[in-house]
Amino acid sequence: MIDFSVPPKLAELAARVRAFVECEILPYERDPRLTQHGPTDALRAELVARARAAGLLTLQAPAKWGGMGLSHLEQALVFEAAGWSTLGPVAMNCAAPDEGNMFLLGRIARPDQAEQFLLPMIRGERRSVFAMTEPGGAGSDPGQLKTEARFDGESYSISGRKWLITGARGARTWIIMARVPENPHGPDGPTLFLCEGDTAGIVIERLMNSMDRNYVEGHAVVRFEGLRLPPSAVLGEVGEAFRYAQMRLAPARMTHCMRWLGAASRAQGIAIDHARARTAFGKALGEHQGVSFMLAENEIDLKVARLLTWETAWRMDRGEKARHESSIAKAEISERLFRVADRCVQVLGGIGTTDETVVEMIYRDMRGFRLYDGPTEVHKYAIGRQLMRAGSAFSAMPEAGTGSAATMAAE
Repeated sequence: MIDFSVPPKLAELAARVRAFVECEILPYERDPRLTQHGPTDALRAELVARARAAGLLTLQAPAKWGGMGLSHLEQALVFEAAGWSTLGPVAMNCAAPDEGNMFLLGRIARPDQAEQFLLPMIRGERRSVFAMTEPGGAGSDPGQLKTEARFDGESYSISGRKWLITGARGARTWIIMARVPENPHGPDGPTLFLCEGDTAGIVIERLMNSMDRNYVEGHAVVRFEGLRLPPSAVLGEVGEAFRYAQMRLAPARMTHCMRWLGAASRAQGIAIDHARARTAFGKALGEHQGVSFMLAENEIDLKVARLLTWETAWRMDRGEKARHESSIAKAEISERLFRVADRCVQVLGGIGTTDETVVEMIYRDMRGFRLYDGPTEVHKYAIGRQLMRAGSAFSAMPEAGTGSAATMAAE
């Protein structure tokens, strides 16, 4: 059965995270090191130090590596609390792309790769990138991957160009997706490679100016030129990149939903406070039906988003891949939460378009949520294809008696 009761330990942890973000992280939202291209590495280091001192760093990591080994459902509550500020996940080391990359490395990296590339990430000592998206190539359709890794029997020579590579500047752990063409020396196909960010042949051409500024060091255009990596740099197995990307995808979709749910909830709180305090035509704004209906619609959207998040997390905790369910959740939640942010700007009026409140920043930062990890339209296309194959809209319902009830206790 689905049990969404929240154990006291987990409720206490989420409240502790929320208090930490409110007391120690919110003041940094006015820090000049929060630039057009996101928080600088220096700002990130300071935020991480605060989370480390509070005992709240990388809580999602397995206990054997110093984390709490949170389940997906437990992450849902904790990440929502962290997302109260867009800087909260940065501080607690559960922001994208690092959180998803740590998840992937924890499952397929060899012990020596984990020691070099993963454990320093868990400790908050370095950042990472997942270099897949290409101009005119791989994106929502990774099958268009153009970057090549040619193997000559001794090493791989990687050439190609990527863009929208989040956090590239200053990142030290690099996961690169490249296509190994027909290979007389062994297997071929789309492959993941792991290397240090200062490896010769990785050229950061420029940072891209984007609407959001919540990702550390922004998004970059990157070129691989003369990049040579040994066979030991292969992450997992040659030719298995798409399978590994799918492994990372569903959990990463949902952690985005969790974090943005926190930000949208904060925007709603600000809008409600404004609607109570501001008057127009003889009464509080919130007493006007037009405003009260927007706030009510926000509350409905937040509730639906939370339930979709929890239900999908529950499925993943049961061991389900939940690709179909996470597509539904990501598509619907991204649209609903962006509507929440948009209505909050509307309720605030002109002040909502300024930086007098954080709502304007949440609105801009959240716009990209409808695009990354798959645009809404791509998810709807995938959902439709699944329905055609399954033949029933109810095919995704779990069977009675399968799996075990989700446990949410914070150990």
